[in-house]
Amino acid sequence: MPQFMDVHHGMKGITAEGLREAHNADLAIEKDEGVHFERAWADPESGTVYCLSAAPSAEAVQRIHERTGHAPDEIHPVPLSI
Repeated sequence: MPQFMDVHHGMKGITAEGLREAHNADLAIEKDEGVHFERAWADPESGTVYCLSAAPSAEAVQRIHERTGHAPDEIHPVPLSI
C-alpha cells in the first residue's frame, strides 16, 4: 500500500499527551478509509507535526484527519523508503 507523510503546522506547544490523543483519534477511525497511521512526530517549539501512514490515497488520509479535527497542511507521497 502507498505511504504518505503529512505535515501539520500551527501546533506550537503540543505535548506528548496531545500528540498521543490526536494519533489515537486517527487510529480509532482509520479503517473507515483503509488507512493505517503508523507513527507521528512533533516539534512543540515550531508547532510542526508529521504523520506517516499507509493509505490507498492522499485523499483518504485527508478525510480521516479532517474528521478528527486536525486537517494536514501538506500531504506528500513516500514512494521510496529503506
